[in-house]
Amino acid sequence: MSKGQDLGAVARSIIDANLYMVLGTADEQGRPWASPVYYAVTGYRTFYWVSSPDATHSRNIAVRSQVGIVVFDSQAPIGTGQGVYMPAVAEEVTGTDLEHGIDVFSRRSLAHGGAPWISDDVRGPALLRLFRATASEHSVLAKDGRPDHRIVVDLATHMSARE
Repeated sequence: MSKGQDLGAVARSIIDANLYMVLGTADEQGRPWASPVYYAVTGYRTFYWVSSPDATHSRNIAVRSQVGIVVFDSQAPIGTGQGVYMPAVAEEVTGTDLEHGIDVFSRRSLAHGGAPWISDDVRGPALLRLFRATASEHSVLAKDGRPDHRIVVDLATHMSARE
């Protein structure tokens, strides 16, 4: 098994095992903002979450769709933690994509003891909206002293799509 395959397994394991991702956004002036959000994922590439459209990260996405995502285990012992780092493009989910996205989100919510979700919970007069971010690549921290400490991994070639 090559190092890339090992890190692909590490990345998938981290994404599968965790409930929250850190979503990095920026406003029109480029001021950064980081927010932890509960997520559901399909194919290790498309991440869904529910937020108020008035939240800082949601307002930032409305004006600047490029985001950064990190998923990591915050309980890992010092010096052993690894994370998955992803540049992505984010947007509010609307139209025909809403039913699929809220179904993905609801199934994961139910699996973790949360409430079921339906599309009416995130449209019209509802206070929350469904968002998604589509990752363009995945990187994992290298534990071998590399200067930039990350290795890009291709999860698509070593996985079965999850929903």
